[in-house]
Amino acid sequence: MRAGSPPPAPEPLRVDVVDSHCHLDAMGVDVGEAVTAAQAVGVRRVVTVGDTVASSRWCAQAAAEHPAVYAAVAVHPNETAAFDESAAAEIDRLAALPGVRAVGETGLDYYWDRVPAATQQAAFRRHIEIAKAHGKALVVHDRDAHADVLRILEEEGAPEPTVFHCFSGDAEMAKVCASHGYLMSFAGNITFKNAGDLRAALSVAPVHLLLVETDAPFLTPMPFRGQPNAPYLVPLTIRAMAQVRGVEEDVLATVIASNSERVFGPFGHS
Repeated sequence: MRAGSPPPAPEPLRVDVVDSHCHLDAMGVDVGEAVTAAQAVGVRRVVTVGDTVASSRWCAQAAAEHPAVYAAVAVHPNETAAFDESAAAEIDRLAALPGVRAVGETGLDYYWDRVPAATQQAAFRRHIEIAKAHGKALVVHDRDAHADVLRILEEEGAPEPTVFHCFSGDAEMAKVCASHGYLMSFAGNITFKNAGDLRAALSVAPVHLLLVETDAPFLTPMPFRGQPNAPYLVPLTIRAMAQVRGVEEDVLATVIASNSERVFGPFGHS
């Protein structure tokens, strides 16, 4: 969990939404308490996302134990040096579980020079294969790698649906994603002073392709940047998004809630 005291709870939303991407295992808090705090402000459900085999198992277990939690499972591109067929088989096994509704976060990260691009790309292709085999959403991590991410999705055939988590492109990238029907999930960094390109992208992205996320415990929205993030802070990002779009927050929240259910399915496990 990040250092510092947690920010205060924001004013609750009037329309419930879903935090489409967080890392509950990295927050170092009780899952039930995190969900309760989120639901108190109108964030009714959360998707917790794996970035290693171990964290993917943890996320799948959290989803199995908490009806308000779904999981995504994958090995993050920065961790793919250890992604072998054994790891792929375990991600494949986890992807079949009912509480696991997505494969991710997978993709490419050229910002950190930790894993060769070829290794990342091979792992990305394998994750795409797994998502398609199980009919699950694909959650994409794309950092400084737009061209290769888009190329590989086209070459492999992108799963339906495909989500660009923590969207990091500009308005032109948003238009390209929209042309392919890829969803774009925006996080608290749209509130940062230097995020003009992100706000421009948000302003042109079709509303039916928008999601909201925290990426908790990271990317805490202003004015609490640097403090630990959590799903209960989604309302801050929803309100910032509504301001950029020039729409009422209830209108935006209603559409985002619908988009979230379209991507991850209705919550509540059978």
